[in-house]
This record gives sequence, C-alpha cells and structure tokens, in this order.
Amino acid sequence: MNRFVIDASIVIKWVVHEENSLNALAILQNFPLSSPDLLIAECSNILWKKVKRTELTTDEAIMAVHLIQRADVELLPTRRLMERATRLAIELDHAAYDCIYLALAIERDWPFVTADERFRRKLAQVADTRLNQSVLSMQEALAMRA
Repeated sequence: MNRFVIDASIVIKWVVHEENSLNALAILQNFPLSSPDLLIAECSNILWKKVKRTELTTDEAIMAVHLIQRADVELLPTRRLMERATRLAIELDHAAYDCIYLALAIERDWPFVTADERFRRKLAQVADTRLNQSVLSMQEALAMRA
C-alpha cells in the first residue's frame, strides 16, 4: 500500500470544512500517512489565523486541535530535513516550510500529497522530474487506492 507525506493543507481540511474536505478525509481513511513534525506548528498557526479572521471560534479551533492530535499520522523529526529543504527552497525560490515536506518525501521515496496548488504549479514547471513527479493532488492520490 502507498504511504504518503502530507502537509497542513490536507490536515486542516479534516477539521475545517473547506473545498475538497471529503477527499482529504478519504486520504486519512485509506492510506498510511507521515509528515515532518513541523505539521503541528503549521496547523496551530492556520487555526489561529482562522480564529483571527472569525472563520472559527476559539472553542472550534481547540476542538480541531484535539482532532488533529488524535489523527493517525506518523510525525518525523524536521531537523534532519533542514539541509535538503534549504537547498530545495533556494533552487525553487519557494518557502522552506513547504520544502520540508518535499524533502521528507524525497528522502523516503514516498509521494507528497498537498492541496497547495501554488506549490504544485511551481513544481510542475521544474525540469527535475524527481521533484515534479513526487507531488500529487488529492485526486491523484485517491486514484492510487487498491
């Protein structure tokens, strides 16, 4: 069975109703998932922003935190990914935060699933097939169900 690296753009869809939330939940239910431990900080930050913009109440954000904490996602240390992520960020001229997830996917040879279309579009333009073929949309990931 395929194992995927996922980022906060997928995880937030599990706990906040957004476009493609059902697809994100299907990924959680059907595949083993891993992520750098950076995921926790990124999800907390997204929830804070949603409260600040009055998209969520404080109680809803805290409930979302509890659900995320219980999700079956293997969290792996970010520290060892730092050099590769920094190199990728420089090469792609893109935020190192996103490149940490990509670095884990490359290190483990697992597909990286993201709902971050801007990042996916940027990677699609890169000549390095190792990079652009390692990133999947949720729909592409779900098509891999056996």
